Amino acid sequence: MHKLFQLSKNGNYWLMLAGLCILMEMVALLYQYVLDEPPCVVCIHVRIGILAVFLLAIAGLMLRNFNSLAAIMHLGVAAVSAVMLERAWELLGTERGFIIGSCDFNLGLPDWLALDRWLPALFEVQTTCGYTPVLFFGITMAEALLFLFAVLLLSSVLLAGLHLKIGGREG
Repeated sequence: MHKLFQLSKNGNYWLMLAGLCILMEMVALLYQYVLDEPPCVVCIHVRIGILAVFLLAIAGLMLRNFNSLAAIMHLGVAAVSAVMLERAWELLGTERGFIIGSCDFNLGLPDWLALDRWLPALFEVQTTCGYTPVLFFGITMAEALLFLFAVLLLSSVLLAGLHLKIGGREG
């Protein structure tokens, strides 16, 4: 556990998390613009969540030496991951047919956060929900997102606790 704490403390965790977010956004854009898989409203919600995790990772990198603030950044990532876990479940449920929802073109963002108008190339809804593309080995994007956000949620809660427990003894 102490090694995991040190990984977060020296900044490598936060850099890897920021890099993962960039990679995920690049994959999303590859599927959208190269493989012609237009994003649905839930897909855009996931992109917004990934942006939030990226911003938290940058803040966590800067605040990593302040244990209480680093713990708050980890809890922020956990909170975003919990919401994204629900969004991934919605995608999977829509894809598999066990959730019949109202997936339309409205992102539901307030006017002061009009990401779809400010950056339409990244955040504009272009289709209704249906299926998600297969990434590799028969794993769909919805399945991969569900797994990824579950792991991120658990690791973030664990790291927050470590920052408070181990970091509290060191500081």
